[in-house]
Parts: sequence; C-alpha cells; structure tokens
Amino acid sequence: MRKTVLEMVYELAKKDKRIFFIGSDLGKGTMDEFKNDFPDRFFMEGVSEQNLIGMAAGLAMEGKIVYVNTIATFLTRRCFEQTVVDLCLHNLPVRLIGNGGGVVYAPLGPTHDAIEDIAIMRAIPNMTVIAPADAEEMRRMMPLTVDYPGPIYIRLAKGGDPIVTEDVKFEIGKAIPVKEGKDALIITTGITLGLAQAASDMLEAESIRAAILHVPTIKPLDSRQIISSVKKAPVAVAVEEHSVIGGLGSAVAELIAEASLHKKFRRIGIPDAFPDQYGSQSSLMQRYGITAERIVEEIRKMRM
Repeated sequence: MRKTVLEMVYELAKKDKRIFFIGSDLGKGTMDEFKNDFPDRFFMEGVSEQNLIGMAAGLAMEGKIVYVNTIATFLTRRCFEQTVVDLCLHNLPVRLIGNGGGVVYAPLGPTHDAIEDIAIMRAIPNMTVIAPADAEEMRRMMPLTVDYPGPIYIRLAKGGDPIVTEDVKFEIGKAIPVKEGKDALIITTGITLGLAQAASDMLEAESIRAAILHVPTIKPLDSRQIISSVKKAPVAVAVEEHSVIGGLGSAVAELIAEASLHKKFRRIGIPDAFPDQYGSQSSLMQRYGITAERIVEEIRKMRM
C-alpha cells in the first residue's frame, strides 16, 4: 500500500505543478523518480517531523498541495500541536500519509504501534480521516485527494495485503455496502474488510447471512448510510485495527445512541492498553482477537 500511494503521488505530480512532497526518513531510493524529475518540489527533511508540518503549512498557504509521508505515530503523536495550529486551524490542503497504522510496526514495540491515530485525528476540526482496505482502493482514492478541501490523514497498512475491493467504488465521505445480509451487520475500516469477508463466509455455512459495510472514510462519517444499515440488522459489530476508544467502533456507537436505535452492538479492536508484546502484525491481531473467528463468535453471542 505504501508503494502504491507514493507512486500515485508521483503520477499526480506529473500532471499538477501544485503538488509537492515532503518526506522524513523514507529509506534509500524511495521517491527517487520524484526527486530526479521534480527536484524543486521534493524535500527530505530527516527526523524533524514537527518542522515538516510547518513547512507543509507554509507551502499550502502559497497555493501548493502538499503530501507528507512518515511513520503514523510520528505524524499523529509527535506533531499534534503543529497539525492542529498550522494545518487544521487554517484548513490547509496538506495530505498526511501515515505509514503503519495499527500494529504494523509490532517488531518495534509500543512506541511505533499507531493504535490511537484515528482517535487523535478524528478529534481535530477540519481533518478528514481515510483508511483504505488495500492498494487498489488507495489507487482509486488518491486522485480524489488533490482538490479535496482541507487537510487529510491517510492511514497506510503494511502493504502486500490481499486485494478485497475489486468491485468497490470509492468516494471520500461515503460508506460502502459490500455485501447484503439480513441476520447481522459487520462494519469495517482499513484492512479489516478482509476479515469481515472471511467471517461472513463462515457465518453463511451456519445459514447466518451477514451484511458488510465498509467505512474507508472515518471522518466525515457517512452517518446516513451507517444508521440505515444498522436499522436493517438485528445485531451489529464494528471491527478495526485500532483502540476501541475513539475509533470506528466509538463513532458507530455514538450514532446508534443518538439515533435511539435499540440494537445489540459490539466493538472489536485493541483494548485500552499499550501492546505489551513484540512480534508481527498478525500475532498482535490474534492476541487481541481482531480476527474473522472473533467476529463470528461475537455475532453468535448476540444472536442468542
């Protein structure tokens, strides 16, 4: 997914002279084509992420569209004040591309696990938050970011994830019904769409038809579509590679409560704790029950 998004930044820059790129510690050879072809629009600033945001804001105030890329925890935790004051307060067209949303960087431990990035960015006025499911959805999404108003946070997964959105149309701010079903609803964002598809297939073997609603844009939230989908299902579960506090599940719970929908609802995500183990993305997701099997188990429980 990271390879795709950076390729798309380059392709978009070839067509639009307003597009600039700022990176931090990207690794040797990354974005060399952009650097060689557009040296006046390419900046590699090293480990000085707060300065990156200030630079991006200055360029955006001069009419540029700026794409910034580094590790998600650095963009969200380290640069919070700069993002609020420099970008969002002025509603500037800067696109923050965060590598390793969720527990992608599990080998590096809790300092690099972006388990609360959605909650952080979702709380800032004017910020749009997007978490594509795979590289192809990313490819369809990127052209829409060029002239979209205001700042955007784009949450990247590990890369190499299975393609699960072949027939899924993308539009910023829209939730996407991926599968129909009358017995349950699975609401997803990012790579958990693949888990939902696997869970839905498992449930079908038990004659339980589970609908799937994919929510790649977590802010602005497609409240109308989510409420409509929840109304049609007796039980619903939200699943995400993020803390259960402040992410997709929290947003959906708020909608359900404020719409006075009397539904059985569960959140699947990372508990209110720092991940206390090193390992792989897969091993930590297994540890916290962010799996197709857990989705099936929760739906079974709620249907009893």
